[in-house]
Amino acid sequence: MLVVEQTTDNTVLADLFEKFGEESFVVQKTSDGIPTLWLHADKLHEVLRFLKPEYSMLYDLFGIDERLRTNRQGQPDSDFTVVYHLLSLSSNADIRLKLATPESNPEVPSISDVWENANWYEREAWDMFGIKFTNHPNLYRILLPPTWEGHALRKDHPARATELEPFSLNEAKQAEEQEALRFRPEEWGMQTSKDGTEYMFLNLGPNHPSVHGVFRIALQLDGEVVVDAVPDIGYHHRGAEKMGERQSWPSYMPYTDRIDYLGGVMNNLPYCLSVEKLAGIEVPERAKVIRIMLAELFRISSHLVFYGTFVQDIGQMSPVFYMFADRERLFGIIEAITGGRMHPAWSRIGGVAQDLPNGWEKLVRDFIDSMPARLDHYDKMAMQNSLIKSRTVGIGKYSAEEAIEWGVTGPNLRATGVDWDLRKRRPYAGYDQFEFDVPIAQNGDCYDRAVVRVEEIRQSLRIVRQCLDNMPEGPYKSDHKLTSPPPKEQTMEDIETLIHHFLHTSWGPVIPAGEACVPVEATKGLNGYHLVSDGGTTSYRTRIRTPSFPHLQQIPLISRGLMIPDLIAIIASIDFVMADVDR
Repeated sequence: MLVVEQTTDNTVLADLFEKFGEESFVVQKTSDGIPTLWLHADKLHEVLRFLKPEYSMLYDLFGIDERLRTNRQGQPDSDFTVVYHLLSLSSNADIRLKLATPESNPEVPSISDVWENANWYEREAWDMFGIKFTNHPNLYRILLPPTWEGHALRKDHPARATELEPFSLNEAKQAEEQEALRFRPEEWGMQTSKDGTEYMFLNLGPNHPSVHGVFRIALQLDGEVVVDAVPDIGYHHRGAEKMGERQSWPSYMPYTDRIDYLGGVMNNLPYCLSVEKLAGIEVPERAKVIRIMLAELFRISSHLVFYGTFVQDIGQMSPVFYMFADRERLFGIIEAITGGRMHPAWSRIGGVAQDLPNGWEKLVRDFIDSMPARLDHYDKMAMQNSLIKSRTVGIGKYSAEEAIEWGVTGPNLRATGVDWDLRKRRPYAGYDQFEFDVPIAQNGDCYDRAVVRVEEIRQSLRIVRQCLDNMPEGPYKSDHKLTSPPPKEQTMEDIETLIHHFLHTSWGPVIPAGEACVPVEATKGLNGYHLVSDGGTTSYRTRIRTPSFPHLQQIPLISRGLMIPDLIAIIASIDFVMADVDR
């Protein structure tokens, strides 16, 4: 067996070697230290079933086109690689498994019979890379249109529209596109009738206010009872992962803002942490606290949007106006600090773009001092409202085991009683220096998902107050040579600084070859960037694992047998944005 320096002392490797033999695996070194093993496809199911009792969550599954990658020392030959990232909540550990496939026959067995949520992930890998998953129940495109030619994340697929022929739509092509849109229930896994009952089919979305974005659900109805609800995504796909391959490491930062577009700089954080892990960059303490303060302010902002629209979807109009007024005050603070509102793209590799401006303390203190009383008022107005309770208590329930099976994280997982918050269990970016509680609930229904988020607003206020009272002195970004460029005023002092600034701005830093993924506890769950560097100025592979993608996959499970208004409450309680799903 070829072993490339094991970076983590983890008993799981010894257990696997004892069970299957060391010769069954190749161990790969990664920059993040997560145990990473290559194995043969014929061992995949057996190994995964052995690991599942401990590594109970399929955190991510994705592909890599290896054909142009040069820095693969110690890794098996592979044209297309399938990566399985497993997470153990009980032991707070990760493990990656990899399968190599040839370009001539990129085919691996489906694991949708091992994890329910593998279904969509495998469809995405097929859609983007053309990797076939044998025995998959419905392997067809999920993000791109059914008429799309090629597989967009392959290296030979164009990354820019200017590399393609000008768009044209003749009559034959238009007819083909129209025919592809025809709804056939059988293709969606639905029956038109059963036992003498004829079902009705209804489109909810993709342009309906209750689906919170360009999102479609095909409903199979028996009267007003939901027999099945099949999500249809991809309308908001913008090729965010593909764009990560053409932008320099720093210039990709604004693109991350637009993933969970309600999360603002929260999106910058996992990207920065992964790049910093690859480059070995230490972030100054002041920059860490500034990042945390802004991230928690955006958590409050996102949860206020959820809070207002959640009760609005159920039928109460007033709260959304109050809560959006609070959000507007918060945006004023964020704008004063960063210069932007929803998408400030303010984080930088190694720190943040600028130091805090004069007067920031008063703005932040006034806001956090006023919010607790307003939250008390909202609690009486919304959460204690009998209408809200009657529409949400006991609706859309799932257990902790079901949540883990489907890859549910964040508030939606904690609503089932699972005390799992990455900021506590695996503190990153300086969260180990802060005191806060992790809100949990027990029932896993629509109401409890709201209860958790409402309490999280209060806990974020606690964190922000600690940032305010204990903001350290010092630099706001690292002086590491691979961080953002030196201050422009210094470029007039010596030629070396000018050259550094010019090269960094024009081409970006050269990040050492390696792989790293550092997830964060984002507004909607675990968000992480798995970055592959080939030792260049751009990312070789940018994989964005978002929480909303697996959350929507669970909709059929928790909506069958309920009424259409119940489905609206379920959608509202999940708290997703389609940019986070489609990327």
